[in-house]
Amino acid sequence: MGTITNFSTLTAVADSLRKDLTGDHRREKDLILLFAHNGTGKTRLSMEFKELGKPDEETRDTLYFNAFTEDLFIWNNDLEGDSNRYLILNDKSAFFDGLDELDMDPKIEAFFHNYSNLLFDINYEEATISFSRSVIVDGNEETAENIKVSRGEENLFRWCFFLAIYQLAIDKDESYDWVKYVYIDDPISSLDENKAIAVACDLANLIRSESNDIKTVISTHHSLFFNVMYNELGRSVKNKRYFLHNKGDDSYNLQDTNDTPFFHHIAVLSELKQLAESTSPDQVIHTYHFNALRSILEKTASFFGYDRIDQCIEGLREEDEVRFERALQLFSHGKYSIFDPVEMVEDTKKLFQEIMTTFLNKYEFYFPEIFNEEELTEEE
Repeated sequence: MGTITNFSTLTAVADSLRKDLTGDHRREKDLILLFAHNGTGKTRLSMEFKELGKPDEETRDTLYFNAFTEDLFIWNNDLEGDSNRYLILNDKSAFFDGLDELDMDPKIEAFFHNYSNLLFDINYEEATISFSRSVIVDGNEETAENIKVSRGEENLFRWCFFLAIYQLAIDKDESYDWVKYVYIDDPISSLDENKAIAVACDLANLIRSESNDIKTVISTHHSLFFNVMYNELGRSVKNKRYFLHNKGDDSYNLQDTNDTPFFHHIAVLSELKQLAESTSPDQVIHTYHFNALRSILEKTASFFGYDRIDQCIEGLREEDEVRFERALQLFSHGKYSIFDPVEMVEDTKKLFQEIMTTFLNKYEFYFPEIFNEEELTEEE
């Protein structure tokens, strides 16, 4: 790990990222990869970055994808008829500039069909999108029209819509010739690891296309996605990699990761370790963290050839082993996810902490020092 710089505000962090990309105080970069845990302020940082490039209502330079972009697509679920469901586009946003002249269907389809066999149709006059799917009924293939798609499919469609616009900006289309920067924040929510890798690879191909001279920032809490982007672009694009940490009281650390990528399981395990060891009364441990721990145990058991994951945590008291088995069943089959976070009850928190302690005592994982105070510098 490398130099750490402290900032008093996210605006100052955004300004520093822009300086990286323009070469104002460091060697000019074309890409910044930023890793940060959830709740650090990644979405707010993307908006601060955007605002710095918008000195007035007529001027802008940043095309962005974040939680606000996702809100530009709103479902009409036809609550009365329950049959005609479609997405409504907020076509007042600059994100959809020139929508009716651009014939977006084939442009989006070129990306979307890498991930899904859904069909879609854009009504440019009404700014709506409907979806359909081929289904088998009594041995015959039929088309189910105006369907509500899954959360993952919906996110993939919005992402592919963005990629199509990103491609237009790269190609210097008149509607997007104002784009000098692209800021992408966590594009892979609701996706499994295979699709996360596919999204990262497709994005990397777009970024390193020969005609692309747009500066790009990508921030994520997903360590696997970060790793793939690093490996895909680390040697082909002039880039900078950072770890962003919220120090509280509107104070932020931006750490240069040098040439060290994050390792997926170590990054996840490190986060779980910090949760388990925290003594703060305000520390919240959610039920989905238990599933993350189970995933680590399953990978470890597979690596060592164990038949059961509880062999990774031998040494627990008998009553804890029973509680562990019950917790696995509850959190694996109940409605617990990162999209509907539920805080663990106190006795389950203690079990989580005991399992983490037993596991880490058995296996000597190496956790890189995230922050080295001796290398800390200050910026306003």
